[in-house]
Amino acid sequence: MLLAEIAQTSEAVAAAAARRTKIDLLARCLREAGPAEVAIAVSYLSGELPQRQIGVGYAALQDAPPPAAEPSLTLAEVDAAFSRIGGLAGKGSVAARRDLLRDLLGRATGPEQAFLIGLLAGELRQGALDGVMADAVAAAAEVPAAEVRRAAMLRGALAPVAVTALTSGVEGLREYRLEVGRPVKPMLAASAASLEEAIDGTTPVTVEWKLDGIRVQAHVSPGDLRLFTRTLDDITDRLPEIVTVLRGLPVRSAVFDGELIALREDGSPQPFQVTSARTASREGAPISVFLFDVLHLDGTDLLDRPEAERWAALAGAVPADLLIPRLETAALPEATAFFEAAVARGHEGVVVKSLDAPYAAGRRGAGWIKVKPRHTLDLVVLAAEWGHGRRKGWLSNLHLGARDPETGGWVMLGKTFKGLTDEMLRWQTERLLELALPGESAESWTVRVRPELVVEVAFDGVQRSSRYPGGMALRFARVVRYRPDKSADEADTVETVRAIAGPVLD
Repeated sequence: MLLAEIAQTSEAVAAAAARRTKIDLLARCLREAGPAEVAIAVSYLSGELPQRQIGVGYAALQDAPPPAAEPSLTLAEVDAAFSRIGGLAGKGSVAARRDLLRDLLGRATGPEQAFLIGLLAGELRQGALDGVMADAVAAAAEVPAAEVRRAAMLRGALAPVAVTALTSGVEGLREYRLEVGRPVKPMLAASAASLEEAIDGTTPVTVEWKLDGIRVQAHVSPGDLRLFTRTLDDITDRLPEIVTVLRGLPVRSAVFDGELIALREDGSPQPFQVTSARTASREGAPISVFLFDVLHLDGTDLLDRPEAERWAALAGAVPADLLIPRLETAALPEATAFFEAAVARGHEGVVVKSLDAPYAAGRRGAGWIKVKPRHTLDLVVLAAEWGHGRRKGWLSNLHLGARDPETGGWVMLGKTFKGLTDEMLRWQTERLLELALPGESAESWTVRVRPELVVEVAFDGVQRSSRYPGGMALRFARVVRYRPDKSADEADTVETVRAIAGPVLD
């Protein structure tokens, strides 16, 4: 398959407004790809590199040679070139990578160059997020979308699952199993503005503390233990104390879901930044682990078992001091008292869980609902403005965007410079300049950036606004913290914001 076909599909998908049209375009392209090309096509059309990073800076992307007159590059050639570029290291590697990239771009036509630069810059923004691409794979292979999603959850990646779907169909997809040692995408919680929205007062639920920490998935097997983040990165070597604790459990094999958090001596949580820094290095504050789910235990997969059964298995295998504090109740007053106690101890709030819900890996649904004592959203920074006065020389005023699943783009909800400490200003200025789009100048008043940096924002409400395309804006938005543990695909959606706004927008 020629790269030109991928570039053309990407352009068509970006121009399409309807989700169904995007799926049809992607599916048509995948059907034309050969078995060895499908995984590459899925990755590229999802805006990802199979190699993840190849060490190409944005300066190199701004110096493209004249384009080729006719398309000739194949997907396999491009993928091989990216692997060669990423494999260079040592003295002279920066110049060598630049030369190889220039050679590759010189063989690309204008539209192909634009696609490759967008791919490397993380700026395709064509609306082919995981959900759309999974549906496209299902359509191309003529298999149920649910089968594709489940296989991708268990495999931890969609590209290899696409190959299986197109070559082996449903039977091949059902061969995917939870494997101890290979992380699965974690189950995610939806949001509610209050406990009243999350609890009906008649159906028993479990209410758990929501810790302000880092999600961890622990895989225990004979002779080995691995720790993975919510983005499936292996952080085992950074946390020897957690490895020691979990290796001491009386289990042969297990997959646990939990939270890592740095605590003070009195048991109250340290600021999130302390926990985040500690999980990035072996040095720093002591870290604790609290477990709240088990996906596999001693040869038995528990993903499809109800929450109540999974908790019983977890509580039978793990000492009480490693379990997340929880309450099972149907009474709103009792749940409210538990919620208030969690917040009083410095925690974020609670997660309300259905006792009947299976572990829906990689999905955000009604089985888990998080409730915090204030409105917060995880948004993406779209741009930033240079500050003035005491903030001169720092990128300060942030442009905030919510994810639009229908278009794959971003809906701006306003700006804020509130809540930023001097340390945060210094850090975000450096990080945002790294994310600046090609062609953006540090001399410009506003610097547009790649939509990758997730920031948690607190606000007092949502109001109508004719200033922004979404017709709404956040009231008194202020930065709570950055979320380096979250990807842009996990940012809150514009539907979530509209739901919070409710009658305000009617």
